[in-house]
Amino acid sequence: MPHDTTLIGTVVAGLGVAFLMGALAHRLRISPIAGYLLAGILVGPFTPGIVADTGLAMQLAEIGVILLMFGVGLHFSLKDLLSVRKIAVPGAIAQIAVATALGMMLGLWLGWSVEGSAVFGLALSVASTVVLLRALQARDMVETEKGRIAVGWLIVEDLVMVLALVLLPAMFGDRGDEAGIGANGAGLLQSAGIVLVKVVGFVAFMFLIARRVLPWVLHWVAHSGSRELFRLAVLAIALGVAFGAAVIFDVSFALGAFFAGMILGETQLSRRAAEETLPLRDAFAVLFFVSVGMLFDPRVLVEQPGPVIATVAIIVVGKSLAAYALVRAFGYKSQTALTVSVSLAQIGEFSFILAGLGVGLEVLPETGRDLILAGSLLSILFNPILFTLAVKRIRADEPVEEQPDAVVEEVPEPCNAGVVLIGYGRVGSHIGSMICGRGEGLTVIEDQKDMAAAAKEAGATVIVGDATKESILRQAGLDEASTLLIAIAEGVEAGAIVRRARAINPKLVIVARAHSDEEVDDLVRRGADHVVTAERETASRMAERAMLTRT
Repeated sequence: MPHDTTLIGTVVAGLGVAFLMGALAHRLRISPIAGYLLAGILVGPFTPGIVADTGLAMQLAEIGVILLMFGVGLHFSLKDLLSVRKIAVPGAIAQIAVATALGMMLGLWLGWSVEGSAVFGLALSVASTVVLLRALQARDMVETEKGRIAVGWLIVEDLVMVLALVLLPAMFGDRGDEAGIGANGAGLLQSAGIVLVKVVGFVAFMFLIARRVLPWVLHWVAHSGSRELFRLAVLAIALGVAFGAAVIFDVSFALGAFFAGMILGETQLSRRAAEETLPLRDAFAVLFFVSVGMLFDPRVLVEQPGPVIATVAIIVVGKSLAAYALVRAFGYKSQTALTVSVSLAQIGEFSFILAGLGVGLEVLPETGRDLILAGSLLSILFNPILFTLAVKRIRADEPVEEQPDAVVEEVPEPCNAGVVLIGYGRVGSHIGSMICGRGEGLTVIEDQKDMAAAAKEAGATVIVGDATKESILRQAGLDEASTLLIAIAEGVEAGAIVRRARAINPKLVIVARAHSDEEVDDLVRRGADHVVTAERETASRMAERAMLTRT
């Protein structure tokens, strides 16, 4: 029986080749993003072999953008957004103006029209949502001051691009009719006004109506006791709000998903919602990088090396210097300025959309689109390297400033580091309350601010950071601790923690949590002394209770 397998083939080819190339990149100790981009080139239409559907890949990648922005919104409050408005709004607009001007200069030098050069420059001015957030999340910087500035900056860029995508057809949609051009010019302010009304309407709808309805729906589903239904509700809210925002209010999918996440982030179920969307978020984020690679034609590197180098220089150097100077001008430290500038030193999804629209309106030449794609791929490839160099520079030049890896919050009388607890969720909070309740020393490593605050209130020394990183474990005093308790539910992360902890302190007593016999065997093999499973402990306690009642 014949089947149309275009969608399945695209997913299989994208994820399968991305896995192989990502594993190779990991083996070579370079960013997995490089492997994902190479996978896209291999399955793209410009190289021999398997050819996936580019259009479908771009739509699948958009789901990754939605889920990623939704996850960021879950950990981002309205207060955080408003706290950076004084730098994010003027800074983003000024940086867009500088990058656009640089792009226009390159376009005019290549002999393009003023309009085409302006569209080209505008496409080079907006950063990729996925790349920026993945870079910040990998270094636990989303919830720091510099992370909030970068995300706020990104939101402003998205709003500017939404405005540009509406105004371009109004300006150039009828280029063959001189009267039409005049009419378009006369209606430009009207189009801008309509966009502004729609954006304001969307924000008003989210905070006046959705802010009351969405949390109620999620709480109702949570009380049903069905984990499957809860996961479905979270995905339906994230994707539904994003799609509705784009169709009804003409704002971007990413912006709609961000506001949906920010509203749900005010509820007590935000952590659980983030955990439920994490697997899909990672998978579709990989498809985004694959889709970028599929659009890239390697021949442009040979046919137009000079313009490609100039384009990448504008994205990586011009934009970064402008952002750095603007952040410093607002009185922020060089660490914050460097982080924000490196975060923005790439382009992505909005640039592709803008380039496609420009070519469709016969404003931007196809050469410009090729340069934008080449600049996007190369800047995304360079971005992890730039981030690593930036972090090293920050640590070397400003050791006294806040480090991006972790934030240590100490109680007035810090506990000693005899016992280190990783994770302060449902299990970890019970452990912490019992240990601190007896007056014993406890250090907690937790990557969620609300859980970290609860641990601090219980009397523990708290380190906010990723426990899989060796620097975080050492900061917790693991080399001098006697016991390590791993209360997180993720078996892969727990295994990595056990391995690193055992290397730091061979005499450490490690007690971990597992959900299956396979996880027990893996944790023991990596160095855990004791592994506790909920099923075995429950069975043991119930059997003990049954025997007591019989005696």
